Amino acid sequence: MENKKIYFASDFHLGVPTFEISLEREKSICRWLDFIKADAAEIYLVGDLFDFWFEHKYTVPKGFTRLLGKIAELTDAGIKVFFFTGNHDLWMQDYFIKELNVVIHHQPITKIFNNKTFLIGHGDGLGPGDKGYKLLKIIFTSKICHWLYSRLHPNFSFWFARFTSRRSRITTGDSDEIFLGNEKEWLFLYSREYLKSHKIDFFIFGHRHLPLELDVDGKATYINLGEWIKYRTYAVFDGNKLSLLSFDK
Repeated sequence: MENKKIYFASDFHLGVPTFEISLEREKSICRWLDFIKADAAEIYLVGDLFDFWFEHKYTVPKGFTRLLGKIAELTDAGIKVFFFTGNHDLWMQDYFIKELNVVIHHQPITKIFNNKTFLIGHGDGLGPGDKGYKLLKIIFTSKICHWLYSRLHPNFSFWFARFTSRRSRITTGDSDEIFLGNEKEWLFLYSREYLKSHKIDFFIFGHRHLPLELDVDGKATYINLGEWIKYRTYAVFDGNKLSLLSFDK
């Protein structure tokens, strides 16, 4: 991978708040993928690419053709693309695998790049607290619930998911844009606890929406990738240094 880089991005949330705004964001994401493809060895898309994604046996959500085509173009060119399911697209099945040649991960993984160890995952359900969501995630990811939801007609199931997503945004407001301090940032606390029994150089998470780069007790770096509705941030590892950057083209 000489002169090649590793890229990370998350939380595109395509589909909200309106079709027009989402489409412009999708075009920006495709410009970013074009921008990085010349020196990208691997690309990690760390969850919540879509504000909602569900795969029926013969049906996937309509739209997002520019992004899907761009990902296919990258994998056809030999660039490895990895996708981590987030809380908004946790029902990802095998469509990306078969159609786009993308590797799907449903749990955080550990990777080593140039002797540096990375823990990569979306981040939902990790760390202390948030017991309500952790219970919901168990329910949502159960095979029985997946089967039952797949029995619903897509016209209803897709509408219902988008309706609940909008309600959630109204409830949480701008809380994801407020830094809580190290002792209240639960993914930071998770990273600190994880370091007690594992050797990690970089923690890479999404989900939190606020771009963050924090030192973890002088032993590791915690990066939250932010999101693309407002910040358009991503991380890049050049073999020596990991940088958190923003894309403004």
